[in-house]
Amino acid sequence: MELLPITQDDKELIDAARGIMSKLYRHGKHHIAAALSTKQGKIYTAVHLEAHVGRVAICAESAVLSKAISEGETEFETIVAVRHPRDHEKNQEIQIVSPCGMCRELLSDYAKNLRIIFSENGDLKKTYITEMFPHKYDH
Repeated sequence: MELLPITQDDKELIDAARGIMSKLYRHGKHHIAAALSTKQGKIYTAVHLEAHVGRVAICAESAVLSKAISEGETEFETIVAVRHPRDHEKNQEIQIVSPCGMCRELLSDYAKNLRIIFSENGDLKKTYITEMFPHKYDH
């Protein structure tokens, strides 16, 4: 996997995701947030929408992509998602998480060169969406 350096812009993106998560966290409603930067340097944030029927829940990565596209954005740079800890967890720090498979598919459809910030064994990493979603279905 090709790893890319974490930049100051990446740290600001992470802070934006953590900030919206801290602001909008609601038990049973919003426990994942995402921040997406555009090629022009604008940052969009969103939270996921929990549902009692899991199939209709909307991931934060999908929500933030939709938000940016709805504002006319078409060129994306980097995305990061974070998770609010559950009350019973020992570590109460907001953690960086990887996008789920469905989000990887969606993100790769709209931004083939998108960079993803994720955590692996506690280490912060960044790579291209194509590295996290190889052999994509392409019609």
